[in-house]
Amino acid sequence: MGGLLAARVLSETYAHVRIIDRDFLPETPANRRGVPQDRQLHVLLARGREALEELFPGLTEQLVALGVPLVDLNGQVAWVNNGHPMRRAPSTLLAFGISRPLLEQVVRARVAALPGVTITSGCEVVGLTSTPDSRRITGVHVRERDGGAEQDVSADFVVDTSGRASRMPIWLTELGYAQVPQERVQVAVTYVTQIYRREPHHLAGLSGALTNATPELPRAGIVAALEDNRFAVALSGMLGEVPPTDEAGMAQFARSLAAPHCAEIITSAEPLGEPATMRYPASQRRRYEKLRRFPDGLLVMADAVCSFNPLYGQGMTVAALEALLLRRLILRGRSGLARRFFRQAAKIVDRPWAISVGTDLRFPEVEGRRTLQVRFVNAYIRRLHAVAVGDVVLGGAFLRVINMIDPPTRLLAPNIAMRVLRGPRDRGPQPAGPVMAQPTVPDTGTSQPIARA
Repeated sequence: MGGLLAARVLSETYAHVRIIDRDFLPETPANRRGVPQDRQLHVLLARGREALEELFPGLTEQLVALGVPLVDLNGQVAWVNNGHPMRRAPSTLLAFGISRPLLEQVVRARVAALPGVTITSGCEVVGLTSTPDSRRITGVHVRERDGGAEQDVSADFVVDTSGRASRMPIWLTELGYAQVPQERVQVAVTYVTQIYRREPHHLAGLSGALTNATPELPRAGIVAALEDNRFAVALSGMLGEVPPTDEAGMAQFARSLAAPHCAEIITSAEPLGEPATMRYPASQRRRYEKLRRFPDGLLVMADAVCSFNPLYGQGMTVAALEALLLRRLILRGRSGLARRFFRQAAKIVDRPWAISVGTDLRFPEVEGRRTLQVRFVNAYIRRLHAVAVGDVVLGGAFLRVINMIDPPTRLLAPNIAMRVLRGPRDRGPQPAGPVMAQPTVPDTGTSQPIARA
């Protein structure tokens, strides 16, 4: 996805953009080897949907026409945070209920239709080419995966979006550049996703539910509506908690959670296909902005810069925001582009990284520096969740922050802080089913793009 979004932006400035993907790409939505996580439940935050709509006008309407649910994340999803059910209310926080293969296929088709864009599949980038002094990247060295020939592909600009396994730090040191500073937070997450047929009575008509992991019980569960009248159920465990993959074991795991939503689907819905397991050892951030020297004609984006704990669903949204940043910066000129991009991309990453790492540091087993600020924020958010059982304002404010609409500091604004400190409000009756307000549709892999003027 990061490569496709970068190519979309580069096509506005460069006459020819070539995407090189190591997989042989399917013609229809399908799982593929180069994206092992695509069988898992994916979440595109509300800000990510807005960013994709900006990059691909009409995408929301296109996906809705394909049967993709457009979900009000506050009014149509049951949130249980630290054991506290959050009161729902209609909102403008809209997100797609969509599988990763379908989203990627639709976006790839939109990118492939752009003038000057070509996609080369089944071809692996194995290195960089550069000027003799290594100050400028001149292209990439590629190898066909079916045993074909190796060749050099020249380019004026190369963008690495090959994910958390990116070899860019190694290639840079081979060219004489410094080691890329890196931060890692070991979380040892294992998650299992199973797809089920969705029936109208499930979850009393809601479109999803989430129960988060806590230090007392490092297990979580998510139910999310998908296209084709399906639900995805994702069970996850941190720090050695491993969800089982057999039906009875999954049901028992789900019943241990603080809310019944996952167990309801597992025990009553028809499973489609087999469950898929994914292990994620550590969140990883490469601090390219701290390098004093970096070659011209090269950029690194998306998960190749920062790979977040997948439980928070931040990766695709950050990639989309980085693509919008690249669009703004490249229009101002290409001189010093990498330096300008990495400095401002770091600010984009800072907020979700602080949310992800700060939340993970609630767990005593997670190694990391627990500053006074981290401890205060975690205690404050825990109280906010308790009060949000009856306070729709607090619930909405929290969701706007984790969906990257508002900055985290918004939760410390005086009007929000007073509600948190004042304590529980009169909850009143909570409807069992969905809020009957329909959101309106706005009018509005491992791919590596290279561009040649």
